[in-house]
Amino acid sequence: MFSNRLRKSGQLRHFITSSYCYSRKNNVRTLPMLSNIISQNQSILLSSKNNTFQKSCNRKNIHSTIANPAQQTLNEEENIKLPRPISIDRDVHLLHEIPLEDVRNFCLVAHVDHGKSSLASRILELTGNLGIEQQWTGIEHANLSSIYETTNQDDNIDKSSSASVSIQGRNDVKIKDLGGKEQIELLDTLEVEKERGITVKASAASMIYPHPTAKGPHGVLLLNMVDSPGHVDFASEVVRTLCFVQGAVLLFDAAQGVQAQSLSVHEKAKNMSNVGAIIPALTKVDLPSARTLDVTLSVSDLFGFDPDGVIHTSARSRKGIGDLLEIVCHDVPSPLQLPDDDGKILRAHVVDSWFEPLRGVVCLVQILSGELSESVRVSIVEPHINKDQSGVKNYSGSPHSFNAKDHYSVQDVGLVLPHKKRTGKLSRGQMGYVIIGLRDPRQARPGSVMVLHKELSTVIDMDIPVLGVATNTQSVLYASVHPMEGEGFEELLNAVDRLALNDTGLEIHRTAGNANSEGGGPFLGPGLRVGFQGLLHVEVFQQRLLDEFDIEAIVTQPKVPYKITYFASKSNHNQRSADAPSTETIEDLSKWPGQGVRYKVKEPIVDVRIISPMEFAGNIMDLIKKKRGTRMDTKPIDEATWLFKASLPWAEVVTDFHDELKTSTAGYASFDTFESDPPFVESNLVKVEIMLNGDVVEPLSFISHKDNAQAQGRIVCKKLQDVLPRQQFVTVIQAKADSRFIASERIRAYRKDVLTTGGSKAVGGGDITRKKKLLEKQKKGKKRQQVSGKVTLTQAAFNSVISRSS
Repeated sequence: MFSNRLRKSGQLRHFITSSYCYSRKNNVRTLPMLSNIISQNQSILLSSKNNTFQKSCNRKNIHSTIANPAQQTLNEEENIKLPRPISIDRDVHLLHEIPLEDVRNFCLVAHVDHGKSSLASRILELTGNLGIEQQWTGIEHANLSSIYETTNQDDNIDKSSSASVSIQGRNDVKIKDLGGKEQIELLDTLEVEKERGITVKASAASMIYPHPTAKGPHGVLLLNMVDSPGHVDFASEVVRTLCFVQGAVLLFDAAQGVQAQSLSVHEKAKNMSNVGAIIPALTKVDLPSARTLDVTLSVSDLFGFDPDGVIHTSARSRKGIGDLLEIVCHDVPSPLQLPDDDGKILRAHVVDSWFEPLRGVVCLVQILSGELSESVRVSIVEPHINKDQSGVKNYSGSPHSFNAKDHYSVQDVGLVLPHKKRTGKLSRGQMGYVIIGLRDPRQARPGSVMVLHKELSTVIDMDIPVLGVATNTQSVLYASVHPMEGEGFEELLNAVDRLALNDTGLEIHRTAGNANSEGGGPFLGPGLRVGFQGLLHVEVFQQRLLDEFDIEAIVTQPKVPYKITYFASKSNHNQRSADAPSTETIEDLSKWPGQGVRYKVKEPIVDVRIISPMEFAGNIMDLIKKKRGTRMDTKPIDEATWLFKASLPWAEVVTDFHDELKTSTAGYASFDTFESDPPFVESNLVKVEIMLNGDVVEPLSFISHKDNAQAQGRIVCKKLQDVLPRQQFVTVIQAKADSRFIASERIRAYRKDVLTTGGSKAVGGGDITRKKKLLEKQKKGKKRQQVSGKVTLTQAAFNSVISRSS
């Protein structure tokens, strides 16, 4: 009776799919029941014209779902063998018949080093984006090769063409040598990403994947996947990525468990109205140190996920890749159709843009409506966010105001797989690359809209969704960048400008000329003021300058803004002009109030969230107290992990807090920061000046709490004594605070033995007067060198100031 009701309604296929997914999530064994229903209704399935399975079996070069045991049972019962696996690279002609309802946009988010890029590469492998050989490897590891007519041994496809996959993206990288060391971080294309094993910039790839929920004629879904960075310094990349997807796969390391950035990215995804599904998954479950059950329960308690719904995966052993794809296809909703979409007017969101030396700017776009083809002329418009009378931002509605001055000819259009595949056009729901002859990625910012130039007047009156969050990155900290050699400023300037084409997180402040640029004093010369997203961003910036341009640059300590309020007094009136403001914000320490000026200082405060194993709780609380932390709170996450919250001065966080935290917790702790309330707190601070041979070196000066000034001054002087190069003259290092010296060290000069020449005595015995005369002459020469000589500063000298707490 039950199957009769399904037979009449024509919903047997939908019931099979839904029942299987329900059994996956709730750990219910429904497959035997499904097998009986399938066996009883073979004739209906074979005669149904609308059945996707039958269509797929009768169509050449098309196959049914790979990772669906329900379909596997169906094929085993009917003894039907499927043709070869499909992929977007070999079957690109299917794209134009995929409706918007069969599109799934999702991203991978997680804490740093939780296996996002490796898992993304395995997904590309199973869907065939890396070639037929790699796809067969994924299928064989999933034990699904028996459902195909062809096998990996008798496949008539040219395997030699699949032995290597050319990844032509931001860099020309080739993934080869299947028999050697395997490279599975295919979406990490920058040299710094491959060397450090981290993701710096989000990367996208499109795939097609057969699934029973597909409504199109071929039974396949279009999957647009984005791999996002995990480090807190690149959180803006995660926010931008979440704006263009409808689902997020939240990954957790089965050995490390929940980390600080795991909480942060979950909060970001949960606050996005367009993200309809957050799918939890564990990675690295095959490691000997994996705590699969404990981490699963922690994720369930902390985030509210169903423990049975947490997918267990491993990129190394290819475990759970098909299961994860199945849940993504079933749970992630399709993108919404625009209310006024007539299928003709082009509207495409710019997701990202980067610079390639030979082709210029490459834009990654998402087609909202219409079709984008080569040879047409397009304009890039930026919808402005309107505010009503109450000041509330309006992110939707029409008409919109635009800023479209220029129009460009579309030169190249295609898909990103992650290598570029030219298709000539992109249709609604697709995500791909577009080259229109731009020279600066800032001409096509994320969130701007690409429209046909001839339809510009029509688009103004149509609905264009505006992103609900700002996609323009805001610098977290600033530092001065100087060339190692004073005459290399122009080369540094050109290199930083070119580097900014591929790193929109950089914020460069400079004037037109060399002489007017930000000065570094007699020790550094001219430089640039550059905004960064964090300390890791600074290190990546330096490494890319060295790798790509062979320029060794010096980056000073991060600049922290302080609010100075001057008191009304006679001494202040004598030193300050009458029209000077009573309150000002100071970043450049050369503008710090001098001796005799009465003032109070407020320093910026941030809230810090730390996650660490329980055995390091004492070390973390001591570190927070050492860093002048307040409002400390603790909370257990599970039996082995604790969560710590506190408010810390921003100046303590951007120096060596991360290094000390890793040292005190054996590398297991992680942390992230967010805005505090209030953002500034009054504190008793003092400026510590570092002097070399009596000259103040402003780039080495720093701000410290008055109680810690002497101790930190001694540490800096001692470290400078170790890292500064020895000269032909004595180098005197001094720390000064409140007009008094608080620390001092000396670097001895190189000294030639003037009493001997070539190993033999130049001055014989007898009266010592002649010997003293030679030594005094040498001493006077050293003094003259000390006055006119120049101490060479290195990056290690500035690192000594950054790590001044230990």
